[in-house]
Amino acid sequence: MKELKEGDLAPAFEAVTGEGKTVTLADFAGKTVVLYFYPRDNTPGCTVEACSFRDNFAALKKRGAVVLGVSADSAESHAKFAKKFSLPFTLLSDPEKKIVNDYGMWVQKNFLGRKYRGIERATFVIGGDGRIQKIFRKVNPKKHVAELLGVL
Repeated sequence: MKELKEGDLAPAFEAVTGEGKTVTLADFAGKTVVLYFYPRDNTPGCTVEACSFRDNFAALKKRGAVVLGVSADSAESHAKFAKKFSLPFTLLSDPEKKIVNDYGMWVQKNFLGRKYRGIERATFVIGGDGRIQKIFRKVNPKKHVAELLGVL
């Protein structure tokens, strides 16, 4: 699969939310979607990033952005994670890694010399026309949302 780039049409998706609802990218037609990928619920970096999205949610919403988080965790895990940290945005469950693969986020990783495959921490800003406006790869969980607000 070719790597997605800015200007490309965003791959369509369908996923179950932490609330058990099914959503698609088409549900957000005409809106700016911030689609962020993260490795796992309740891990240190992912929690920092999710809480940063939470703490800046009003500013993101003011800029017209809809925030969607994606990981391979179950909808039940997402529901607990969202409740525990009062996350006001939608988390999408992708246990089969379809969305993760369609966006090229299932990658080779290296931690302390150990190589493995996992989800890359990255964000896609998708315009109301369904095209990718901006891609942030290998983001810093602490600084990312501030960087994102700078381009919205």
